[in-house]
Amino acid sequence: MTTPDATPALLPAEAERRLHPGSWLFVLLQNLRQFIVPLAVLLFAGGRRDDGYPWWLPMLGVGALVAVSIWQYLTFRYRIADDRLVVRSGLLERSVRQIPYSRIHNVAIHQSLLHRLIGVAEVRLESAGGTKPEAEMRVLRLPEALALEQLIRDRSSEPTPAAADGAAPVAPAGTTLLALSTIEVVKLGLISNRGMIVVAGAVALSFQVLPERTMGRWLVEGGREAFGYASGFATTWLAKGLVLAAFVAVALALIRAFSVVLAVVRYHGFRLQRQGRRLTVERGLLSRSRSSVPRRRIQAWTLRESLLHRLFARRTLEIDTASARAGDGQGNANGQRGLDALAPIAPPVTCDAILRDVAALPAWPPAEWRPLHARAWLRLLLGDVVLTALLCGVLAWFFQWWGALGLLWLPWSAFVARRHAARAGYAVDDALVAVREGWWSRHWRVAEIGKLQAVELRRSPLDRGFGMASVWLDTAGAGALAPPLRLRYLPVDDAARIHAQLAAAIARRPLRW
Repeated sequence: MTTPDATPALLPAEAERRLHPGSWLFVLLQNLRQFIVPLAVLLFAGGRRDDGYPWWLPMLGVGALVAVSIWQYLTFRYRIADDRLVVRSGLLERSVRQIPYSRIHNVAIHQSLLHRLIGVAEVRLESAGGTKPEAEMRVLRLPEALALEQLIRDRSSEPTPAAADGAAPVAPAGTTLLALSTIEVVKLGLISNRGMIVVAGAVALSFQVLPERTMGRWLVEGGREAFGYASGFATTWLAKGLVLAAFVAVALALIRAFSVVLAVVRYHGFRLQRQGRRLTVERGLLSRSRSSVPRRRIQAWTLRESLLHRLFARRTLEIDTASARAGDGQGNANGQRGLDALAPIAPPVTCDAILRDVAALPAWPPAEWRPLHARAWLRLLLGDVVLTALLCGVLAWFFQWWGALGLLWLPWSAFVARRHAARAGYAVDDALVAVREGWWSRHWRVAEIGKLQAVELRRSPLDRGFGMASVWLDTAGAGALAPPLRLRYLPVDDAARIHAQLAAAIARRPLRW
């Protein structure tokens, strides 16, 4: 995708424009995906001629969806005004929606394989805090979609200085902050292991969709066949166990390879660019997507580092924005995700450089991380102690004194709690508040002081017993999977001081959306 230069010629002002003539087809395909289950039921029921069921009923349903799709195309218009986008839709129930450019949070351009074959794209305009896109144009010609994105980007940002000869301001050229090679995308697939999530979801769905006990029977039969193959290759129990372990290892390797394929399909050609005051991410192998968001709309940052990340010397940099998120909780109603990861995988130095550049935080990473309360590890260990005691009680009920072996878990729990408490820390200054947590899997949460909406001091009965407190912070648009921004298990005096400091800072500063 490349942004055209002739934006005024492609999008003349004050002229109402239609969608692409083939847009009704894509609306129809979307409607068919939503109604595929009832249509399938009607189709299979209609195939039974012996009960007199009308076989033409599914065709009637498809015809109704075609009529609705064409109706939407004929009644949808949009117009480019000086400071807003005007969208008109409907004929019997008419709607005129005016969307100021300054309120548009994210401009997302999506191209499926069919879109790319026809040369069109779907455009979604999202605002802060909405539950659905402000406008969804399915579909526009690709040059027209890119021109609309550039126009919104230019008119929603602050004016740039004019040229010396009095000419119109020139939009700043894009600067590439991160571009992922194929090798990096393969590493991302090995680290993320999305294939396991897909396989587990498919198995869970099979239990719900297939007839009763069908999936369980297949699993049992597959296990018996695998054990039979193992018995054919080996005679002793040890050899059979090794063969079964080899089968499991091969299955896990295939799932990991599937994860790599998913990563390549999704993140091929990933490129993060800074264009003036906006960030643009483009990615995808078969389906291409392009998302754009103003830098000032980023509410918080998350750095993630799992054990596999450390083996590859990589991290992931994600952001929280106040954009519309509906449907699956991670994207729009169609399941398409917005701009969430600025760096799906990158060296730690690169992630830090992107954060300093985009968030304008020259002091990142902090020079000093302040530790938690000296007894924070005991507070972390308490939950494991309770769970271990309950587990030992259950085991003792069934296995008598053998249940006491569950207490062997406590030394490991104490070690993990100490490591978590030793690595955890926080940093607060005039520009940012940051927290780091985790030992096996680590994360860092960062937010600018100007993006905080509320600050809360919390003390549970256990916290009061240990002489500690926690400070919880709220920002706009926290992601569903993002860890909360909180400073846990601090000495009471430190927590009260930070609470008062941040509360005063928030009261003095306007909220930066």
